[in-house]
Amino acid sequence: MPTKLFIGNLSFKMADAELNELLASSKIPVTSVTVMRDVDTGRSRGFAFAELAPEADLAAAIKELNGKMVDGRELTVNEARPQKKREFRGRDSGHRSGDRERPMRDRGPALY
Repeated sequence: MPTKLFIGNLSFKMADAELNELLASSKIPVTSVTVMRDVDTGRSRGFAFAELAPEADLAAAIKELNGKMVDGRELTVNEARPQKKREFRGRDSGHRSGDRERPMRDRGPALY
C-alpha cells in the first residue's frame, strides 16, 4: 500500500514539476506529486502531497526533507493523515437553531 507524505510551508511559486525534481534530487522515489491549489485563483496553497513508491522508506524520506530549506522556506514534512469526513449541513447551515424556523416579518406589499 502506497504511503503519502504531507509537505508543508512550500513557496507559493512551487509547481508539481519543481517539487518532483526536488524529491528526485533527494533520491526519494515517488509515484505522484500534487501541489494543492486554490480553486478560484489557481495559486498554490503552500502545501503538497507526494505518494511514495512501494520501495520507498517513509521515515527516511521524512528525515531527509523535514527542515530542509527550499526557496528560503523551511519545509515541514510528515506522514499524511486521512482527511476527516465533514458533515454537509446544507445552504442554511447556522441560520436556524434546531427544527424551529424563525418567524417571517411582514414587510408590506412587494413593489415589483
